[in-house]
Amino acid sequence: MAKSRKKSTRGGAQFFEDSTKPVELSPQDERTLGKVYNLASKITTLVDQDSEPVLAIPARSLSNVSFNEKKRVLQMGAKTTNRELFNLSQAKSFMQTALVAAGAKRLVEMGKTTSIRGLYYMLKHDVKGTKEPTFHDQGECDPVIEDCEVLLEALREELHLFADKRGDMVGNITIVDSGDEIDCSRMGSGGYAIPSIVEPSVIQFKKCSADFVLHVEKNTVWQRFNEDKFWKKHNCILTHGNGQPPRGVRRLLNRLHTELKLPIFCLLDNDPWGYYIYSVVKQGSINLAYESERMATPDAKFIGVRSRDFERCGLSEGVKISLSDVDRKRAKQIADYPWFVHKKEWQREIDTMLRNGFKLEVEALVSRSISYMTEEYVPRLLKEGDFLD
Repeated sequence: MAKSRKKSTRGGAQFFEDSTKPVELSPQDERTLGKVYNLASKITTLVDQDSEPVLAIPARSLSNVSFNEKKRVLQMGAKTTNRELFNLSQAKSFMQTALVAAGAKRLVEMGKTTSIRGLYYMLKHDVKGTKEPTFHDQGECDPVIEDCEVLLEALREELHLFADKRGDMVGNITIVDSGDEIDCSRMGSGGYAIPSIVEPSVIQFKKCSADFVLHVEKNTVWQRFNEDKFWKKHNCILTHGNGQPPRGVRRLLNRLHTELKLPIFCLLDNDPWGYYIYSVVKQGSINLAYESERMATPDAKFIGVRSRDFERCGLSEGVKISLSDVDRKRAKQIADYPWFVHKKEWQREIDTMLRNGFKLEVEALVSRSISYMTEEYVPRLLKEGDFLD
């Protein structure tokens, strides 16, 4: 049981209004608070020893990220950057890092969550005795939040911070969300809005009869599959991430696969951006390399759209979108990713797109018929086991 503190002020401005009601902390919250306390203890120990307070923050850069071939995910290396309190060029960022950690601690202790925008406003004030603000704008605060994630080895969701919802789910699964039971097969045309925080302390899987998950790139494609009741006919769960899926969607896909053993199939655009989205879902991202094992799904499969589909599906000329110089450069970069470079099928896929000189959106399949993708294209590929790994 943790009791939150009374109101406190910094520089004459109210910093945070704490609840006086005790909060029962979950085991995860206890672990998160333990990490914050350990960080604070290291700083105070250095001060007590008359040593300079220093924060060693893991470097969030490409040079500090490698591909673990055994686990098939991106992982962060051991490189760190020091943030020193007595270094004039680093003192403010040191203070900001400690401030974000303190803000997260208060949120956890109170059992409340807020957006990263909300945390920015909670922490924004003039430093006492000066006219210097803690943060000039949101853009200055966001990277510090990411620094705290890697420093504390905790997802921002574990720090009780959430982002905007950008994804929906429908299908044969019943979940419990914050105590409320939700049958995702009875969600109408809108589906269940996937929240930013999908950890087991918030969302539990109560019942699931689905055979697999079909993740599509965009809401517009998801709507077609939902309206055609694809998930009901093929006994699956249907999700989307409205483009590159946000953290909550990627974490949920990971949980559906690891906890419920559901295969994950991705239906994405046939362009460098679609390839990259698949890469992020499958192997993880540079910024979240320290948490790839919880965020990535290495067994996810790419079901389409494929570079061969223009001819194979008999699509009309009007659906072609010419590749730009940027597209070509990005495609070649993706082909050189360690997890693609030795896969002949992926090399052939990307090379075919470059030789075609055009890209295809999933919606291009509609040129055949409005429900071609739901009634013929995807069912055929699933039946044939025809997809890229």
